[in-house]
Amino acid sequence: MKRAPRTLKLGRPTLRLRVTFGVMAFVLSLFAGRLVLLQGVDPDSYAQAASRENTKPFPLYASRGAIVDRNGVPFSVSEDAVAITADPTQTGPVATQLAGILAPKVSGTTYDKLVTAMTGKGRYVRLARQVAPQTWNEIQAAMKQRNADINEQNKAKPQDQKAPLLAGLYTEDDPVRSHPNGTIAANVVGVVGGDGKGLSGLEYGLNDKLSGQDGKAMYEVDTKGNKIPNANHTVEEPKPGVGVQLTLDADLQWFAEKRIQQAVEQYHASSGTVVTLDVPSGEILAMANYPSFDPNKKVTSPSQLKNPALERTYEPGSVQKVVTMAALADAGLIDLNTKLRVPGSIEVQRRTIKDHWDHGSLNLTIAGVVAKSSNVGTIMAAQQMRIPQFVKYLHDFGFGAPTGLNYPGESKGLMPPGDEWTELTRSNVAFGQGLSANAVQMAAAVNAVANGGVYVPPKLVRNYVDANGTTTPNQTAPPRRVVSEKAAKEVATMMEAVTAKKGTAPQAAIDGYLVAGKTGTAQEVDSACGCYRKWATSFAGFAPADNPRFVTYVVLHDPRGARGGGFQGGPVFRDVMSYALQKYVVPPTGAKQPDVPTTW
Repeated sequence: MKRAPRTLKLGRPTLRLRVTFGVMAFVLSLFAGRLVLLQGVDPDSYAQAASRENTKPFPLYASRGAIVDRNGVPFSVSEDAVAITADPTQTGPVATQLAGILAPKVSGTTYDKLVTAMTGKGRYVRLARQVAPQTWNEIQAAMKQRNADINEQNKAKPQDQKAPLLAGLYTEDDPVRSHPNGTIAANVVGVVGGDGKGLSGLEYGLNDKLSGQDGKAMYEVDTKGNKIPNANHTVEEPKPGVGVQLTLDADLQWFAEKRIQQAVEQYHASSGTVVTLDVPSGEILAMANYPSFDPNKKVTSPSQLKNPALERTYEPGSVQKVVTMAALADAGLIDLNTKLRVPGSIEVQRRTIKDHWDHGSLNLTIAGVVAKSSNVGTIMAAQQMRIPQFVKYLHDFGFGAPTGLNYPGESKGLMPPGDEWTELTRSNVAFGQGLSANAVQMAAAVNAVANGGVYVPPKLVRNYVDANGTTTPNQTAPPRRVVSEKAAKEVATMMEAVTAKKGTAPQAAIDGYLVAGKTGTAQEVDSACGCYRKWATSFAGFAPADNPRFVTYVVLHDPRGARGGGFQGGPVFRDVMSYALQKYVVPPTGAKQPDVPTTW
C-alpha cells in the first residue's frame, strides 16, 4: 500500500504575533529606560560628557614678572612671542611644503622633525616655541604667497586633481624672556629655561612669584578642531607674575663689572668680585662678578650661571682683622692706646706663625698692627679673649650662617664649632685663616663697623610689585648691635691709618675724602691637590670714614705674580667707591687724616 505524502504545517499566526510583540516590547523598554536615565536620572553628567567630546582646551600663559633695578631699569623682562602648533589632520597632505617654510625660520628643530610631527596622529602638536611675532608674520606671508601660486596652478585642473592649500598651523601666546642690558647683573638675576621656569639666580629662587599662574580657555570646536564662532566657551584668566625691584643700581653695577674685569685681566686672576653696600640700610648697590655671561645667548657651561659673590667661599685673610679688633675693643681688651712689642714670629702649639714681611721686634700700637697688617700682633691681642667669647662675636657678625638673602645656592661659609677650637684655631681665625666666608658676608661684617657697631642684614630685593602696580616692601631681619659705637669708632680710626701714606694701601685713598680700609691676602685651597697653593687678595673699606655712606669690598682669586690686597684691590675699591660717591652726590666732610701713632 502506498504511504500518504507528508505535508508542511504552517505555524500558528497567533503565536508568531505574540513572539514578535514580545521582542519589540523588550527593545522599546530598553530605549525607554535609557531615555529615563539620560533625561531624568543624571542629565547633567551626560550633557557635560557630550560637551567635553566637542570642546578643546587652549592654554593662556601668564606673563612673567619683570626684574628691575632700584630705579626701574630692566634687568629681565618678558617680550611677546608665540608657540607654533599644528593640526596633523590638516597639515598631513602638505607637511613637506610647510616644513620647507618653517625649518629656516625657527630654531630647536629640523626639517625632518617638522615633517614627522605634522604627519603624525592626533589633532594637536607643538612645532616651535617662543617665536618672535615678526618671524610668524614672515611665515604667514610665505604661506599666503605659496597658496596664491597653488590657486593659480589649480585653475586649469579638474576638481579631483587640484593640489591642497597650505593650512593647519596655529599659534599660542608664548612670551620669551629678554635681558635688555645684556651682561649687567647676569650672575645675580639668572636665566629662564625653555619651559618658562627659572634655571638660576633670582629667576630660579623667586620663580613662584615671578611666573604667576597660567589660565585656560575651553572652546567648542567643529570636526576639524576649529573654534565655533559664538559657541559656548569658558575662560579661566591667567594671573600675571609679580615683578621684583632689586636694590642694585644698574649704573654702579655696570661700572663695578667693568672695573673688576680690568683687574682680573691685569693681574691674570681666575675671577673677581665687587660688592657695594649702602651703610645704614644694608642694601646691595652692586654685586659684580667676572667672568660673567650674556643671558641673551646660549649658555655653554652650567658653571657660568653661578653667582660667586654668594656661592663661592674662601678664607678672607687680613680683612678679618677688622672683626677681630672690633670684638677686642668692645670687650675692653684693647683701645687706641694699646701698645704691643711685636716679634718677627710667634709660636702657637708648636706652630710658627710669621708676618708677611721679615722683621725683628717692633714697638707697634694697635693701630700700627692694623696699618701694618701684622698677623703676630693680631694673635697677641686675640689671646686675651676667651675662645667661647670670640666665637660668639663671630656669630654676631654673621659668620657661619646664611646672609638672609634666601639666594639659591648661597653658601653660609665654614666656621669650626666653638667647642672644638684650639689655641691654634683661634690664632688662625683672628687673622683670617681657618674659617671661610662669601663676599657678601665679609662686606656685611665690615658694614657693621661702618654703621657704628650695628649689623644690618644685607638686602637684595627691595620691593615686590603686582600687576596692579601695588608695591609691597621686602621684609628682612631687624638690625642688631654687635659692638658698641665707641668700639666701632676706634676700629674705624685704626682703618684710616691703612690708607695713609705709610699704610698698606695708599692706593685706596680718594682725594677730598677720609677713607677707612683694610687689605687682605689669604691662601686658598686648590681642589686639585687639597692643599694651599693659591691666593686671594682683597680690600674692604668705607667712605667718608667719619660719616660712612658706602662700604665696598673687592676680592681677586688666584692673581699671578706679585700679590697684595693694597695694590691689587685698593685701586678697584677707589674707583668703584668714587663712582658711588659722585653719583649719589656725597660731599666730602672736610675731615683730615687723623694723626694716629702706629709705633711707640
